[in-house]
Amino acid sequence: VQLQASGGGLVQAGGSLRLSCTASGRTFRYNYVAWFRQAPGKDRELVARLRWVDSTPHYADSVKGRFTISKDSAKNTVNLQMNSLKSEDTAVYYCAVGSNWIRYDAWGQGTQVTVSS
Repeated sequence: VQLQASGGGLVQAGGSLRLSCTASGRTFRYNYVAWFRQAPGKDRELVARLRWVDSTPHYADSVKGRFTISKDSAKNTVNLQMNSLKSEDTAVYYCAVGSNWIRYDAWGQGTQVTVSS
């Protein structure tokens, strides 16, 4: 499977961005799709994940109430709507897919999100 992430950019604190991740190839193998992020000098962290079969979401505490993960099955696309952005949301965001919620087997190329305060 190949993943293409898009939608990153520069935004002021309090603003919004929408990230998209489009999958191509053998996507039927994967049950979970997720967004991770990695800020400079920090470990990669899970932001949100979605169970594909029923769209059950899970969010990191730091983004609950501000971010929403959703899917468009017809387009094999997963979106991450990010509202009320904070400077600490600045990071490279990666989408990933996996057969279970712990292990992710394929990753997108990353898209930079920069939030200015």
